[in-house]
Amino acid sequence: MIRRSRRSLPATIVALVGLAVCALVATSAIQLLVNERPVLDYQRIADYVHGLDWRALPVVITGSALAFFGLVLLLAAVLPGRALVLPLQGGGGTSVAGASRRGMRAALQASAVAVDGVESVRLKYRRRKVTAKVTAARTAPEDLGAQVDEAMIAQLDRIGPQRRPRVHTRIRRA
Repeated sequence: MIRRSRRSLPATIVALVGLAVCALVATSAIQLLVNERPVLDYQRIADYVHGLDWRALPVVITGSALAFFGLVLLLAAVLPGRALVLPLQGGGGTSVAGASRRGMRAALQASAVAVDGVESVRLKYRRRKVTAKVTAARTAPEDLGAQVDEAMIAQLDRIGPQRRPRVHTRIRRA
């Protein structure tokens, strides 16, 4: 059970662009039906497009930019997002329990701050690696990095994630 992030930004962009185009076309169609001058003059647009040289630099740049933007939106919609809920180890091989990424990070950060000599911790929880940047007190022991690593490994043992990340600690003296 891995719950992934939603793709709301690409969907919102596509929906707003589609809505704007549909509103413009609908407005022009209604204006044509009531014999008013339309917002979009289809004949003028067609004449302009037919008069373009498709090998001209502005046309190539605009087309390339639109194609790139479309590819980025497509990849954002198709590629899996970052897991929000991480699966925990199950007894029978299938995992039905999960822990949020934010909760895992908070638990590991709390275990690192609980070590004597640690003033503050900035933690990055990646897919395969947890990196802790520790600000040590002036009276901190020399093996503070090993103690923080052990505390976070013990916390990972208690939580029991299905994919266990490596733990790495960087110490910065205050």
